[in-house]
This record gives sequence, structure tokens and C-alpha cells, in this order.
Amino acid sequence: MENSLLVVGLGNPGRKYERTRHNAGFMLVELLAERAGAGWQDDQRSRSRVAKFSLGGRRAILCQPQTFMNCSGEAVRALADFYKIGPEDVLVVVDDADLPLGAVRMRPGGGSGGHNGLKSIAAHLGGQGFARQRIGIGRREGAREITGHVLGAFAGDEMKVLELALAKAADQAECWLTAGIDRAMNEHNGAIEAPDDAKEQQ
Repeated sequence: MENSLLVVGLGNPGRKYERTRHNAGFMLVELLAERAGAGWQDDQRSRSRVAKFSLGGRRAILCQPQTFMNCSGEAVRALADFYKIGPEDVLVVVDDADLPLGAVRMRPGGGSGGHNGLKSIAAHLGGQGFARQRIGIGRREGAREITGHVLGAFAGDEMKVLELALAKAADQAECWLTAGIDRAMNEHNGAIEAPDDAKEQQ
């Protein structure tokens, strides 16, 4: 079996933050684990929840850092060191308020876009050379301060769109695991079509 690949879903631990917009990364890796029938375990070494499975001959390690968002890099570095995983074999899944709800975008690198979780990971991995998958959560029209928005829960109609976006993002992450980033980007970057009932409420 080839070297392991690490998929990190970013979010904040605890019931207070469950199903909030900032935890879209947590939701994505939970869906991947569910699809693979992989169970979660607490990894004290990295202060993470970890699930493992094999897909297409590759071993995937899913990670939910329990360090809170701003210190996510500590958990990622610990796992990468232990499993000898280079930045090129790491995919970080984050929420993105600059993308509309329902959009999914993967890139091989780039800046943090102001996302504190990405900033922390870049600092601990020594650069931006890891892939990132952004899940759009949108932002309130005209709002500059978004802290309350990203830490707020998805509304009922938003959840319907998010569930479709997460399914698309999971397909893309699985494609990244089995076929690489170029194919994952070419086949899966874009936005989902909003359900009719969600469109009516927009």
C-alpha cells in the first residue's frame, strides 16, 4: 500500500459549535468516515479525533483537530510527523465565507484567505504547499464583521443546500484520494444546484 494521505476537516470541538458554519470541515470528514464505515478514535498524541480507511489502494487518515480552530496546525503537524506525511499529501477542508453557499473549490495551494485555521497549519507545516478544499458558506449581504455569522448555525433551508454541497465535496475528496488533485479539481470544482424549495426562500 502506498503512503498515507491525510484529510483534515477544520472546526471547533464541543456541542456548542456543532452544525455551525465554521464547522463545515468537521462535517465533511464525518461524511467521508460514514461512507467508508470508518470509526473515530481519540488520538491523544495529536489532540485529534482520527478515523482511518483504505480507498483505491491508498490509506486515508481523517482528522478533526480538537485544539480549536486557531491552533489546528499543532494537531496536523503531530499527525504528519508520526505518519511521515509530507504537505503534498495533506488536504485541508475549510469553510469559506467568500464563496456562496453550495460552492466547492479545491486548490493545490495558495494563501490563507484570512482563515485562522489555514494560517496555523501553514505555520506548522512550514509553508502553503498543502491542498485545500473550500466549502462555501456565504456571508450576510453588506456585512463586514463575520464572526457571528461563521459561528452561527445553518438555517433549515441552508442545511438542504449544505447537504448537497457536502456530498459533492465528499465525491471530490474521494477523487483526490484515488486519482489526484488535477482530476478532483477538473471534475468537481463548482457549485451545486440549489433545491427548488430552498430557491423559493432565497
